[in-house]
Amino acid sequence: MKYYLLLGILLLAGVNQIAAAEDEASTETIDLDLGSFKEGSRTDAETLKREEEAIQLDGLNVAQLKEIREKAEKFTFQTEVNRMMKLIINSLYRNKEIFLRELISNASDAIDKIRLLALTSAKELESNPELHIRIKADKENKALHIMDSGIGMTHQDLINNLGTIAKSGTADFLAKMQDPTKSEGSDLNDMIGQFGVGFYSAFLVADRVVVTTKHNDDKQYIWESDANSFTITEDPRGDTLKRGSIISLYLKEEAQDFLEEETVRELIRKYSQFINFPILMWSSKTVDEEVPIEEEAKPEKTEDDVEDEDAKVEEASEDDKPKTKKVSKTTWDWLLINDSKPIWTRKPADVTEDEYTSFYKSLTKDSSEPLSQTHFIAEGEVTFKSLLYVPKIQPSESFNRYGTKSDNIKLYVRRVFITDEFNDMMPNYLNFIRGVVDSDDLPLNVSRETLQQHKLIKVIKKKLVRKVLDMLKKIDKEAYLKFWKEFSTNIKLGVMEDPSNRSRLAKLLRFQTSNGKGVTSLAEYVERMKSKQDHIYYIAGANRGEVEKSPFVERLLSKGYEVLYLVEAVDEYCISALPEFDGKKFQNVAKEGFKLNESEKSKKNFELLTSTFEPLVKWLNDVALKDQIAKAQVSERLSNSPCALVAGVFGWTGNMERLAMSNAHQKSDDPQRSYYLNQKKTLEINPRHPLMRELLRRVEADEADDTAKDMAVMMFRTATLRSGYMLQETSQFADSIELMMRQTLGVSQEEQVDIDEDEDDDAEDSKTESQENTTAEDEEEDQQHDEL
Repeated sequence: MKYYLLLGILLLAGVNQIAAAEDEASTETIDLDLGSFKEGSRTDAETLKREEEAIQLDGLNVAQLKEIREKAEKFTFQTEVNRMMKLIINSLYRNKEIFLRELISNASDAIDKIRLLALTSAKELESNPELHIRIKADKENKALHIMDSGIGMTHQDLINNLGTIAKSGTADFLAKMQDPTKSEGSDLNDMIGQFGVGFYSAFLVADRVVVTTKHNDDKQYIWESDANSFTITEDPRGDTLKRGSIISLYLKEEAQDFLEEETVRELIRKYSQFINFPILMWSSKTVDEEVPIEEEAKPEKTEDDVEDEDAKVEEASEDDKPKTKKVSKTTWDWLLINDSKPIWTRKPADVTEDEYTSFYKSLTKDSSEPLSQTHFIAEGEVTFKSLLYVPKIQPSESFNRYGTKSDNIKLYVRRVFITDEFNDMMPNYLNFIRGVVDSDDLPLNVSRETLQQHKLIKVIKKKLVRKVLDMLKKIDKEAYLKFWKEFSTNIKLGVMEDPSNRSRLAKLLRFQTSNGKGVTSLAEYVERMKSKQDHIYYIAGANRGEVEKSPFVERLLSKGYEVLYLVEAVDEYCISALPEFDGKKFQNVAKEGFKLNESEKSKKNFELLTSTFEPLVKWLNDVALKDQIAKAQVSERLSNSPCALVAGVFGWTGNMERLAMSNAHQKSDDPQRSYYLNQKKTLEINPRHPLMRELLRRVEADEADDTAKDMAVMMFRTATLRSGYMLQETSQFADSIELMMRQTLGVSQEEQVDIDEDEDDDAEDSKTESQENTTAEDEEEDQQHDEL
């Protein structure tokens, strides 16, 4: 019995000694009087030690731990919380790394609240004047700590905010701050208000979450949960936080990567670099220091050594210095992570061009300067700030990714990064625009990854597009030519895809023209139009040389009319989608419906020519080309060419046919393609051309003239090529050309091509060999048959 009594006394004494030692070691634990923060400053060793210990929530002695367990109030989550918890942990958040974004955002909200309260009551900040967020990874205890000096939470706040989904108290806070009796209240509306929801994302990576918090109006409490239930207890250490909260995440095994400095640092920069308040991280760095080299111990001197030294006279050199060496040393300090400032929140007048350029380069990783930018604040149904840039060069493979999710516009909500994978933030044709959009009004779902109301996104998109088009319109002429060289196809696609902004986009179009070698706007073309000109004339082709020599522009150019040259593949589609510009309709000079406003004398002359050539027109329609053309008629547009093929008003021109044939994605048996390719065209003849006058003479003399028929077919085929179309029967055309050359050179049609005798012998040998092979095969088959 004495033995057991003695053993008990010894054990009790040991426990008391351990408790006393732990009490002494944790005297300053959770002391958060951090002092003023200055970027890049070094604090003394004692302060750093205190700040490091401040985030160690396990620095409780045995007595304090026992007190917490005994006095803790136990709670169960509401029924809907349990269901939502499973949803959050298992499927709600697709990307677990966003837990840090949520907790930093909540910390920022908490600081926002105390900052706004301090506007009406300065004493609110007396408990802790610093406004910052600190993050520390504790690998030893597998814990990640997020600390803020915000408003903190009372006992009741812990129950309301952390025990109920989507209950953060922000609505009550706003209602209080917007009380009409407080003059500043109407402007205090800059909060995100998602604490209760975003907080639960912590359980994506943590098995256990501990919240230590202190509100100015209450004591310091500890909230703890394992996602099944939670406890709240008064902190036995007393008021060590002064004000604010510490969220401590005890990470799951598969989430240990979030304890790595570089991982956490990159997540902060990705999601939270534009948070209003400093985000500091407890970080290490290696520095080289010069330290003296310790002298090696020397052996004891003998009598002989002493005599030798006495015999020598040594001169002390003044240059002798103690020897040193470089030693690498690891130091720890608080490092500012979010050093990028959200310049879009400032007034445009306060931002310099250098700042715009610097921000563009940091945002896009582009080494060159932007071509232009627009910085604005939009108000109305939705309020947002935006800063958008136009790069100098079209991004590589831009059109290969056309219509896919882009990462060019980054969406923020109160400077918290939400996503850059949007199809609806900017239309496809403006996918080259870079920038940020920051809204205070966007509602978010519980994961902040999908917007609840797409209506507001549509409103934002509409305003963004208008601002971009206004920005492009204001670019000076020289810079716009550079822009047009890179992004002309985008604007043309916009005309086709965006009917609501078609008139704005039309003002940005530039085309080559018969008036000079440069490009011109449609507005400039209209200014140069003739007084009685009703249409904007244009022609499309593969290149400028082709359209300049087209038969369709001959008469227009001879009379001084200006013609737009559409030489890009998308040009004709673009203009086809644009019905008019500035009240002037477009006229494709390669299609039917072309008319010139000429004098009465010219009209009478044309009527006379039409009457004169009526027999030829009738003969072409009924006899010579009845199966190859839709109709023949006298042309107003031709000047030098004898004839040309003209597409119908809704038909394909030669340029459109060529584009359709070169479309690698279009099948050869596509019904639409076959329909347009097989459409017959109108043959317009030039009554002033000598060939047509001669053909008219021959037809009037003899409608059955074979030569006239051959010439009509030849002119039809050459007109097909001249008008930009492809011949369906190229071999017949080649035969006709060969026949014409024989006639011109006086070579008889009956004269045959000479055959080489060697070729005859080779052909005969080949024939004999073939017969022998056939005979051998027949004999082999007969032999097999007999064996069977």
